[in-house]
Amino acid sequence: MLKGAITAIVTPFKNGAFDEEAYRQLIEFQIQGGIHGIVPCGTTGESATLSHDEHKRVVEVCIDQVKKRVPVVAGTGSNSTAEALEFTKHAEAAGADYALMITPYYNKPTQEGLYQHYKTICQQTKIPIVVYNVPSRTGVNLLPETVARLAEFPNIVGIKEATGDLKQGAKVMELCGDRITLLSGDDFTALPLLAIGGQGVISVVSNIVPGDMASMCNAYFNGDLDKARQLHYKMWPLMEAMFYETNPAPAKTALKLLGKITGEVRQPLCSMSSANEEKLRQVLQKYGLL
Repeated sequence: MLKGAITAIVTPFKNGAFDEEAYRQLIEFQIQGGIHGIVPCGTTGESATLSHDEHKRVVEVCIDQVKKRVPVVAGTGSNSTAEALEFTKHAEAAGADYALMITPYYNKPTQEGLYQHYKTICQQTKIPIVVYNVPSRTGVNLLPETVARLAEFPNIVGIKEATGDLKQGAKVMELCGDRITLLSGDDFTALPLLAIGGQGVISVVSNIVPGDMASMCNAYFNGDLDKARQLHYKMWPLMEAMFYETNPAPAKTALKLLGKITGEVRQPLCSMSSANEEKLRQVLQKYGLL
């Protein structure tokens, strides 16, 4: 079962191309920090602007570098069911531990359409699948009742719940119970979702502070609620800073300021404004990272 702090890792670029060496170093930074899992090619990994070959290479490099030390949850979603199936089959063959599949974006399928999308892929693969619900990005909300239907498939094992709505998370738990693992898809709801039965978080802020996010989850699971709460509020300014502009521009800028990557993002994303970058720098300084 997936559990704890799982980083939705950025995809570093250098002169427009995938920076494999920097990526490997980021993965080592994560594992040395105590992170519990890594997601390559998620939203934070700019999957939407990777070519098919790049997408597959990023997944392969991640699997190779991790070497089974923590679970690799490969992003394989798409707004095309055929394309999502291709990526999921690739991740399975490459040795990923799980696939993370966002709901089809732009198309705005009905609940039945969402169900059929995942059903098609479940019936043609065996890799454990975590569905990913983020209506602010996709324009469609995967309702708890549909999640409960999907939980009947043995390879649907979890949901990344990124609505920011604790009522929806609680409804998923009510309808699915232990048939599915609930993971927060937003840093700011990680601790609250743990409190209602969640098992962890797929995190953006852990790109910067993997140790603190992992420690917060560990503290909660060890029954040290005071420590978990302290770490939640310690990270809060960083959580806010990661969304000064569209993710992952702030996360990549922070990693640039820490000397780890170039900070390049792909169009249509662009570099942070100088004013917001300075605000971010001040947060990092106050945190003790600079």
